[in-house]
Amino acid sequence: MELVFASNNGHKLQEIKTKIGSKHKILSLKDVNIKEELPETSPTIEGNAQQKAEYLYNNYHHNCFADDTGLEIEALHGAPGVISARYAGPDCSAKANMDKVLSQMNGVENRKALFRTIICLIINNEKYFFEGIVKGKIALSLSGNEGFGYDPIFIPDGYDISFAEMSISIKNEISHRGKATKLLLEFLNNLD
Repeated sequence: MELVFASNNGHKLQEIKTKIGSKHKILSLKDVNIKEELPETSPTIEGNAQQKAEYLYNNYHHNCFADDTGLEIEALHGAPGVISARYAGPDCSAKANMDKVLSQMNGVENRKALFRTIICLIINNEKYFFEGIVKGKIALSLSGNEGFGYDPIFIPDGYDISFAEMSISIKNEISHRGKATKLLLEFLNNLD
């Protein structure tokens, strides 16, 4: 099956392609010559995933899927949540987002957090949703050079290293996006 992944994030595309393998062809927005930013104005993670997928499907008529992810920190009442990518401001960097989180968590003992990814798949105008969650904690400082986003400050339960210190294959096995993608892949494989 051929699907367009409704994202301009090259890191996400690589993670998804690695997880899905060669049975299904995953195209990027660039592969299908879509240059505009997709809308992402919903107040929920589910809503953003659905909004991006629907925009792509309704305007370009490609079977597709989109994801949205949020980092939810218990001590910050679920923040940054749906605004994880823009936590430090509209045009902020990942470093600025992490610096803001670390500043807000300074001196906080409860460092419990989770990453949540929702994937919205649209095939022939039918919608399907897949969720992946990984629990963990916020590190005291940045560590590691792999991954992207909040990976240098997120330590998944059962590990003493951050996502940014893991290989992509290990991260893909345990991460929120990896879990949601696994459910997506199982669904696609059962369509045949």
